[in-house]
Amino acid sequence: MKVTLNHANELKPELTVFVSNTSEDVWTFIDSMPNPILKDIEIKENAGFGDLHLCGCVDETELLFISPTTIEKHFLQYFDSLFKIKQLEVYTPCVHTGRTCIDTLNDPELISILLEKAKAYKKLTLLSYSSSNEFYKLKNFLLKQGVNVYTPESPSDECAWTVNFFGSKSGIRQLGQSSKGKEPDFEISEGLICVGVEDAAKIAADKYLSEDGVVLKTNKGHSGNGVLIFREGDLPNTYEECEAALLDKLSKEKYWSVFPIIVEDLVNVNHSVAGGYPSIEFKIQKSGEVNYLYCCGLRVTSSGVFQGTEIGAEIINERYLARIIDLGFYIGERYAYEGYRGYFDVDMIAAKNYKIYVTESNTRRTGGTHAYKIGVKLFGKDFIDDKFLINENMFPLNKSKFIDFQKLLNIMGPVLFNKKSGKGVIFPSANLLKVHTLAYIAIGDSEKESKEIEARMKDILRNQEYININ
Repeated sequence: MKVTLNHANELKPELTVFVSNTSEDVWTFIDSMPNPILKDIEIKENAGFGDLHLCGCVDETELLFISPTTIEKHFLQYFDSLFKIKQLEVYTPCVHTGRTCIDTLNDPELISILLEKAKAYKKLTLLSYSSSNEFYKLKNFLLKQGVNVYTPESPSDECAWTVNFFGSKSGIRQLGQSSKGKEPDFEISEGLICVGVEDAAKIAADKYLSEDGVVLKTNKGHSGNGVLIFREGDLPNTYEECEAALLDKLSKEKYWSVFPIIVEDLVNVNHSVAGGYPSIEFKIQKSGEVNYLYCCGLRVTSSGVFQGTEIGAEIINERYLARIIDLGFYIGERYAYEGYRGYFDVDMIAAKNYKIYVTESNTRRTGGTHAYKIGVKLFGKDFIDDKFLINENMFPLNKSKFIDFQKLLNIMGPVLFNKKSGKGVIFPSANLLKVHTLAYIAIGDSEKESKEIEARMKDILRNQEYININ
């Protein structure tokens, strides 16, 4: 879907350019993957989030969207029927390497289009999924070309270090340790930051045997890669054998030897609090003001892989909510003081000892940002009081039977989102179907109703043999 700009003599106020750059957020991690096939799969999966990121831009008016790969015409028509952005143009760089900002810079035609569009506007607002190193290269190139570039969701160049530092496992742990006595609710499970797989295996073996469990994390993993969770019975019960087993596992992937490793206690999860994994998202404005957006429960597998979010008032009681919002503001104020700007979340684990432990912070848009923005667009900023959203980003489909987006919409007629009722399922991605995964948002007036809608959707998929659910 493209709309031709009308180049009038009077400059238009503002054009927003959004770059979908998932892989750039973890490029050092991806680049450390020794298996080129697995590396290519990771890049392709990340590229599939392009149209999902478009759904995170439903609050824009005049938007030029840069996707790592082509977005289907049928999806754009579906998107338009739901959200009605006044003006939308979608472009894709001619070569896709996974680094969308660099691919944009290396595409003369696309750069020419960007510069030409910029001439018709007083200001070009440049946004992205992540304020990556590559994003700053694109921004600074445009500035050198005389474009008035505004980046309200990114730190200034001199504060760009805050993105990788606070968005790393070691960075949030260091902030937590330095905050003892200042913010009593800033709890992090006991652990150590170490370098080298040998030391990590020794420390983890000792912790596992003394506490019947241990968690190892690389400094900045992605999609479940870089996290190992061991529970009672998972490893040998003698120190030498346990250490050897851990060393073997850590030696299988290069990234364990490249980045710092965090070895920490295994938390006994209290699933009655936001499903066990509460998370809060904020946005730090360019002025430094910290704004709370929403609280959600994360959907996480037993191996620590993020699947999606649940957003609604029923997620967590007011006492816990007030506690973690206060914590989020404290962390946000620390980030803002150091110069971070833009979106961030704080992911946590609720423990059976009634403590809530911070596990990580993502200094970027998150896996729930698009769902939250869709909720605001459709129902208003207070939608959480009246609606419950179940947001899955990568629900696995049958790999032997492909479904295209138009067929998906056809078979999902009985449960598709209805604007009049304000209920049903929204599908925020067609491209993820190409990697045999489904993104969806099930919307109802309560948790119970949303889960019933989700179950009906899965029944349709099961009956059509697109999934195999027991």
